[in-house]
Amino acid sequence: MITSSNMKALEESCGLTNSMLMENAGAAVAEIVKGIAGNRVLVVCHHGNNGGDGFVVSRLLSKEKEVDVLFVGDEDKFSDETKANFDMISGSDRIQLFEEPEMIDFDEYDILIDGLLGTGSVGALRQPLLGLVEQMNDASAVRVAIDIPTGLHPDTGEGEVVFDATSIVTFHDTKPGLSAFTDKVVIVDIGISK
Repeated sequence: MITSSNMKALEESCGLTNSMLMENAGAAVAEIVKGIAGNRVLVVCHHGNNGGDGFVVSRLLSKEKEVDVLFVGDEDKFSDETKANFDMISGSDRIQLFEEPEMIDFDEYDILIDGLLGTGSVGALRQPLLGLVEQMNDASAVRVAIDIPTGLHPDTGEGEVVFDATSIVTFHDTKPGLSAFTDKVVIVDIGISK
């Protein structure tokens, strides 16, 4: 088990670039999602690195499934790595990119992937993300969280409104906040040695 601060320190000292970590994380999630039944996938992303992971997932999954991306963040807040991955998917003819949640019927999708907020986010969700997570939770799709469900504190497990994941694909080691969800957690290797 690893706390969010220890995970951040490990990522910074592991010898892999942020770009490599993002690519490895996205590839690991995509491999899990490839094994889930259903062809229509919606990846919902914010502007942080969790969203960057989501953009990588989208690009890799689009080779095998029908992938749409809903981006609900601020492009001015992208890290270099997240921007590079956003640019790759926004130029793809295999991925439809939406920036207005009102244009989405969540029930049209077989799989919803939460790439909104990762382990760096704490505190209760605020609008518009609060309403978006509630809409995602109401959908009939299989719901996959990247690293940690949006709205869940990574270290304490607290959260008022939390993405109701069917499966949580977390990186390197489980997080303390996921202890109540052990039956849903899949731990994947992203190239960090202990």
